[in-house]
Amino acid sequence: GARTIRGKITKQLPDFLTEFPPVDTHPHASKKTAKSVNWEEVLDSVEVDRTVGEVEWARPGTSGGMAMLESFIQQRLRLFATERNNPNSEAVSHLSPWLRAGQLSAQRVVKEVQRWGKNARESVASFTEELVVRRELADNFCYYNKEYDSIAGAYDWAKTTLKIHAKDKRAYLYTQEQLETGKTHDQLWNAAQRQLLLEGKMHGFMRMYWAKKILEWTSSPEEALTIALYLNDHYSLDGCDPNGYVGCMWSICGIHDQGWAERPVFGKVRYMNYAGCKRKFDVSRFERKYAVKTD
Repeated sequence: GARTIRGKITKQLPDFLTEFPPVDTHPHASKKTAKSVNWEEVLDSVEVDRTVGEVEWARPGTSGGMAMLESFIQQRLRLFATERNNPNSEAVSHLSPWLRAGQLSAQRVVKEVQRWGKNARESVASFTEELVVRRELADNFCYYNKEYDSIAGAYDWAKTTLKIHAKDKRAYLYTQEQLETGKTHDQLWNAAQRQLLLEGKMHGFMRMYWAKKILEWTSSPEEALTIALYLNDHYSLDGCDPNGYVGCMWSICGIHDQGWAERPVFGKVRYMNYAGCKRKFDVSRFERKYAVKTD
């Protein structure tokens, strides 16, 4: 868990947070010229679901990632420690798509945040915890656990408790299509799903609630995990990544968590509900932001 790995990583951070060596012009010039690439042709050849539209908020490439990093340091970093779990607050980095695509390195991000965040030490520490410790923990889990995307990869206590409660009566049952299109009785959940569909991202706090409700509203933990991973990988710009797999496994299977008070469906897996969200942030404001627009 994070407690075990945190000290090991923190001890070694200074050895790895070093400046990149300068890139010098190679003394030998090539006599060959690379052929130009027809990028339209390349894009047309990619087998993807073309019903998933492009997003407008993220500019691809390293330059786009560095611009987002700069805006985070200047505008949002100071709020990160206190506001990062508020989906209505502009306090998070929005950097995960570039990190996921390898267009920005965690090393570069941490160095820049530490360099320019001297007046926001608490936020720098919190951000480093999420970007380095939690990210490395996710990589570690997926690297060493071949069942990283399966109930079989959960801890024994979680597998046992989920099995015991697998047949519990659900108050609501939704199909994958209903979930995918955000057609549930829960307007907060629908808003989170619409954010995913429209923006290719979901606030971290909402992603936990979102995945846990999929467990609550589907016929089995196995189905819940399958749907959560499908939706995350299909629509999220940072999908198909260890952080996404571990996030869903944490929410549905209790990975890197402990057992809690036992309840129907969830067993001893940590529970989240609408009332708890209302205590943490202005739920109505978030719902209004992503409400379906009608004429």
